[in-house]
Amino acid sequence: MFKFMSKKGITFTLSAVLMMGSLVGCGAKTETNGAASTTPAATTAASASAKPSDTPKTELSGTITASGSSALLPLVKQAATEFMEKNPKVTINVTAGGSGTGIKNVADGTSDIGNSDVEPAAEYKDKGLVDHQVAIAPFALIVNKDVKVDNVTKQQAADIYMGKVTNWKDVGGNDAKIVLVHRPDSSGSRTLVKTIILDGKEFTKDGITQENSGAMKTAVAGQSGSIGYVDTPYIDDTVKALKIDGVAFSEDNIKNGTYKLYGVEHMYTKGEAKDPAKAFIEYIQSKDFQGKQVRDLKFLPADLLKK
Repeated sequence: MFKFMSKKGITFTLSAVLMMGSLVGCGAKTETNGAASTTPAATTAASASAKPSDTPKTELSGTITASGSSALLPLVKQAATEFMEKNPKVTINVTAGGSGTGIKNVADGTSDIGNSDVEPAAEYKDKGLVDHQVAIAPFALIVNKDVKVDNVTKQQAADIYMGKVTNWKDVGGNDAKIVLVHRPDSSGSRTLVKTIILDGKEFTKDGITQENSGAMKTAVAGQSGSIGYVDTPYIDDTVKALKIDGVAFSEDNIKNGTYKLYGVEHMYTKGEAKDPAKAFIEYIQSKDFQGKQVRDLKFLPADLLKK
């Protein structure tokens, strides 16, 4: 074969071999480049498959101001203490002042959260307030322990607070003057009693006024013949809680509708809550806090009447 191959043919064959080698070299280079080009794609794919939980959460920080209901104060203070322990860069300042004050403060932007035993008055309906229900608070009429009455009807209670009945003997007790202890007009507790017991009628102006639930309880405990009202977390053995229409406050009696004097506890924000206030409210509304701390503090879970 080589015998008959011309010089020109040999040259052509060598050229073909060299060309094939070149192509093989190019192929190797392309394969190498191709492999390199897949690395960013693989990285992108890996990033895309990462779950949100793989990203570290931003640590909460900032200051929360909450004001308003003194009835709700024990619960909010307890929650604040626990929340700050879990979130050391958050500071929560909690004050009372009454439900009306809390609603006004949050509407004005003075407070991040307005705590209230009642819904806002009509003047606040267009202020963009968002309601976060956090508990149910049973309330009770309380008397000094020297009062010889254990039960009053709703009508008797209304007559007492409207000034129509002024002596305990008129409702089955001893011959002693009834001393009325009130809360200020800004109090949600006062509004609750006015709505539920007095059917919206006005309180008598006789009596003394205490600024918060703690002071109310202390005043009743220290004043012979006195009557007042607080939410049940404030009740201790220094005062006596009255039955109303023969029914004592209890979870079962609230659920079955026989005990009427209770309030839904609200935490209002102006617009949707934002962190860290949002996280704080969610902590209070969490299943664990509602199931344990709320009950330990003698409140009832917010969803009690929805079950």
